[in-house]
Amino acid sequence: MPSFLLEKFPPGSLQRDLGRMKIPFIEKGIHHVSCLIKTGYVQWELSSQKGLFQEMDARVKVLFLIFFVIIVSLKRDFLPEIYIGILVLVLAFLSRLSLVTFYRRVLFFGIVFGFLIALPSALNVITKGKIIVPIVKLSKPHHFWIYHIPAEIGLTREGIYGVATLTMRVINSLSLSFLVLCTTPFAEIIRALKVLKVPDSFLLIITLAYKYIFIFSKTLEDMHLAKKSRMIRELRNTKEREWVAGRLAFLFKKSRLRCEEVFNAMIARAFSDTIRLYGFRKMRAADWFAGVFLFAMGLLFLLI
Repeated sequence: MPSFLLEKFPPGSLQRDLGRMKIPFIEKGIHHVSCLIKTGYVQWELSSQKGLFQEMDARVKVLFLIFFVIIVSLKRDFLPEIYIGILVLVLAFLSRLSLVTFYRRVLFFGIVFGFLIALPSALNVITKGKIIVPIVKLSKPHHFWIYHIPAEIGLTREGIYGVATLTMRVINSLSLSFLVLCTTPFAEIIRALKVLKVPDSFLLIITLAYKYIFIFSKTLEDMHLAKKSRMIRELRNTKEREWVAGRLAFLFKKSRLRCEEVFNAMIARAFSDTIRLYGFRKMRAADWFAGVFLFAMGLLFLLI
C-alpha cells in the first residue's frame, strides 16, 4: 500500500513538517486540478487581449507553428536555435504575454524532457570527445559485449554541445506551441486546422477531449469538496480506500453516461460525420504581411 494512502490527516488540516506546512496528498492533487481549470480560463483571457499574435489570423499562426517546428527539428547547430529563441521571445513580448509565467512553464518542461533526459549522452561512454569535466576514474578500461568503458569517465565537449542543442530545440518547440496556444482561442485553432484539411475525426476527438478535461477536473474537485464539507471526524484508512474506489467507479460510470448523452445529442441534431465551419473572415493585409515576414524569417534561419 502506498505510504501517502496510509497517512492520517484530520479533515481540512495542515501539519507542520520540519518548520514547513505539510499538505495532504489529496489536497495537493485537488490543487493541481484547480490550477488546470484556471489555466484553461487564463488561456482564453490571454487570447482575447490586444497584442501582435492575438490580432493575427489563426490560419497564419497554425502555419507559422508547423513551419517553425520543422525548422527547429532540422537545425543541428546551437546558434540558429538561439536566434529562433530570441525571435519567439520578441513575439511573446509584442503579444503582451507575461514572460515570467510563459517561460516558467517552457523552461520546466524543457529541462525535464530536454536537458535531464539527454544529459547522460554527454558522457564519453556515449559521445566520444575531449573530456572537460572528469567524473570517475577507474583502475583500467573495461569491455562488456559491444560496449567499451574507458578508464576515465566524464563529460565531453561534444557531448555538452549536443545536450545544449537538444535542450534548445525542445525549449524552442515548446515556446512556439505555447505562443500559439496562449494567443489563439481553441475554437479558432480547430477552424484553422479544418481549413488545412485535417481529418474531421481527428478534429472531433480533439474538441471533445479538450472540453471533457475541464468537465472531469471540475467534477473531481466538486466530489472532494462535497466529501470534505460533510466530514466531522477522521475516517479510517479502510473507509478512505472504499471511498476512493467508489468514486473511481462513479467517475467511470458518469463518463460513459456522458459519452452516450453527447452521442445521442449529436445524432438528434443530424450529425453526419462531417464538421462544417462557417464565418471565416477574409485575410487582411496585415495578416498577409505578417505571414510573409514570418516565412522570410524561417527561410533565413534555414540558411544560417
